[in-house]
Amino acid sequence: MTDARVEERRLVLLRHAKAEQPGERPDVERPLTTRGRADAAAAGAWLARHELLPDVVLCSATRRTRETWHSVAMGMTGSPPEGGSAGPAPVVRYEADAYEAHPEDLLALVGGVDPTARTVLLIAHNPGISLLSALLDPERADQDGMRTADVVVHRTTADWAELGPGRAVITDRYTARS
Repeated sequence: MTDARVEERRLVLLRHAKAEQPGERPDVERPLTTRGRADAAAAGAWLARHELLPDVVLCSATRRTRETWHSVAMGMTGSPPEGGSAGPAPVVRYEADAYEAHPEDLLALVGGVDPTARTVLLIAHNPGISLLSALLDPERADQDGMRTADVVVHRTTADWAELGPGRAVITDRYTARS
């Protein structure tokens, strides 16, 4: 008999944190605000406390998503007891195709993850990331979509390559703000 917990996979969706307003610089170069960095670090601490440290990180290649990952990683490493380990370093892939991606495009990125990975963190943009969450679990997804620095945890027993509509239930959510 196979233990279902061994087969379980977790897809953690994270919308990038609050970025500066559009201005003279190209959209892909917008940095995070001070609040955005703090919210992302808080999300990382929450992930660590809930034992959701990723094996693989798929991160859009824009500046705001890369800065979100950096702050999340800092938040994760600050959570263990003093002298403790934050766990092994994840494989991090910066994906240009995650910018302005449709949910199907994001799903294709996840589908390419090593099947031995148990926890994948996907950091991307709206509307694609919110629509992906709704595609994976239409009944539990927030109809208003994900706000900046929102985390939505999906669990599935499907292989990454087999993930599709209705195949990953939402089991947890986190937002740094009320």
